[in-house]
Amino acid sequence: MAYDRYAAVCHPLHYTTLMRQSICTGLLAISWCSGHFNSIVNTASVFSLTFCHSNAIDHFFCDIPPIQRLSCSDIFVSQLVTFTVSGCILVVTSSMILLSYILIASSVLKLHTAHGRMKAFSTCASHLTVVSILYDTIIYTYLRPSSRHSLEQDRLVSVLYTVLTPLLNPLIYSFRNKEVQGALWRTLGKDRP
Repeated sequence: MAYDRYAAVCHPLHYTTLMRQSICTGLLAISWCSGHFNSIVNTASVFSLTFCHSNAIDHFFCDIPPIQRLSCSDIFVSQLVTFTVSGCILVVTSSMILLSYILIASSVLKLHTAHGRMKAFSTCASHLTVVSILYDTIIYTYLRPSSRHSLEQDRLVSVLYTVLTPLLNPLIYSFRNKEVQGALWRTLGKDRP
């Protein structure tokens, strides 16, 4: 999304060239591979743990920190693997997103009209909102010391990134569409402002 926004805002006349099928496929493949790599490494790390007591996870889904808490073996290596792999992926992806938005901001600030600047920034604001919620909750869950883990807080934060973020995506992106706004106003039985 960040690259798409970068191409649309910074190089609008070259958008179709910058977002051709091969680029989209490559971006999708990189995302897919890095996500699977993260999952495979973290799953292997959890499989190396020993479990001797309860197998009931005190969480609403099977996540790494609650599983590590169930282990009766030393979880330092497993936590280190989770921190390192997840941290690297978060740092790389967030750096790329930040870089694209810095380039977007510098291009937008060069626009001569305030209306053009507002339109460009509002296009990016929805993506930044969703990314911020997602990244903040993931960083809180996976990149903090285990001594600071609280089951109640972990459950609440997990709801934010597994339920709230996917729920917000269609709302944030579709309500920017004029046709969707018109349909909403018609459904509510009111004239559009």
